[in-house]
Amino acid sequence: MRTNFTPTQLTDPHLAEAEKNLRACVHCGICTATCPTYVLLGDERDGPRGRIVMMQNMLENGGSPSPETVLHVDRCLSCLACRTACPSGVDYARLVDEARVHIQTTYRRPLGDKLLRWLIATVMTRPALVRSGMFAARLMAPIAFLLPGRLALMAAMGAHVRPQPEMTPTRAIIPNAKRIALMPGCVQPALAPQIDAAVARLLARRGIELVPLEGAGCCGSLVHHLGRSEDAKNWARRAIEAYEHAGGERFFEGVLITATGCSSHLKDLTHLFLDDPLWLPRARAFAVASRDFLDLATPAPSLPTRKLRIAWQVACSLQNGLKLAARGEELLAAAGFEVLSVPEGHLCCGSAGSYSILQPEISGQLRARKLGNIAALNADAIATSNIGCLNHLSGSDAPPVVHLAELLDWAEGGPMPLALSRQGG
Repeated sequence: MRTNFTPTQLTDPHLAEAEKNLRACVHCGICTATCPTYVLLGDERDGPRGRIVMMQNMLENGGSPSPETVLHVDRCLSCLACRTACPSGVDYARLVDEARVHIQTTYRRPLGDKLLRWLIATVMTRPALVRSGMFAARLMAPIAFLLPGRLALMAAMGAHVRPQPEMTPTRAIIPNAKRIALMPGCVQPALAPQIDAAVARLLARRGIELVPLEGAGCCGSLVHHLGRSEDAKNWARRAIEAYEHAGGERFFEGVLITATGCSSHLKDLTHLFLDDPLWLPRARAFAVASRDFLDLATPAPSLPTRKLRIAWQVACSLQNGLKLAARGEELLAAAGFEVLSVPEGHLCCGSAGSYSILQPEISGQLRARKLGNIAALNADAIATSNIGCLNHLSGSDAPPVVHLAELLDWAEGGPMPLALSRQGG
């Protein structure tokens, strides 16, 4: 594509990176077949090719974008299936990230939308507030219908989540072990603390000791995808400083967060600090140190076969960000499970961080489509690697949804996953 950015605009490294990717796009349209919103809605403006045109015009012109542009950029899930499919190597993430920052800083949203986004950025990034929010949602469940629009949906969603007691993974002290710093994250400790506990047990059997990273909190991906770049940087700085103060590469062989959406964000952290020469090298070092659970797990030998059919729901962050989808399937098969590939597995389930709250209609349609494809498999359970997918797909209309680590830990003698025990295993 031909671009018309001014030399002054291109002094911004984020805009320069976006411009580089715009120039690489040849508008072939191969990406459209992989885009969940285009497949669902059939609107060129809700596919990568159409969004790229709108984002280019918005970024080149500067100023406040049109409501039409904001609507269609907001509908993007950031699943990045288009990036995986692109034959020209266009990194769509660099475009949509910059577009969201531009919208956040120049567009005046309606008050209700602005309030909801503030609530997401404030509450969902802090485990204590997530727990308080779920408690409030359960209290307000009988009158949730009186709340306006998406606030009512948010309250209803919170009321149906089963709270779990706070749980810190038991640190296994292993002589001569590899030490990995464990970031707690934000939503997962409140909704499913058993996941980190399962990861800790599983890795301990492989000689890897997880050490809780004191002082680190949210990875920042939730606010990053809202276009709140300064908030995202602040969370990233907090994590980087916690890692450095704990000893960094002198003491650890990496840093881990067990939700793949968060892990993918941390491995991409360098791009967040392109305009900050003081923090850029520290962010780059942290990104290099970042690990995913699937980077560290290895198949356990000679496990007995379990008569359990597992639909392997590959999170978008795993297949399009981390590129580790096949690894998860390999580990499940080695653990003795029958692994089933989900039809249309490249299409997002509709969770996408806060997307299920901000775009409930599209998110709900994608969830129904995903569960319909899974239903055709007659699976006993669904396995995934990300807390967002797990929470979004769970419900009375779905088989038990279990984190990959819980299944692997159970196969090696750990406790039965909660979702399976609730339904009789």
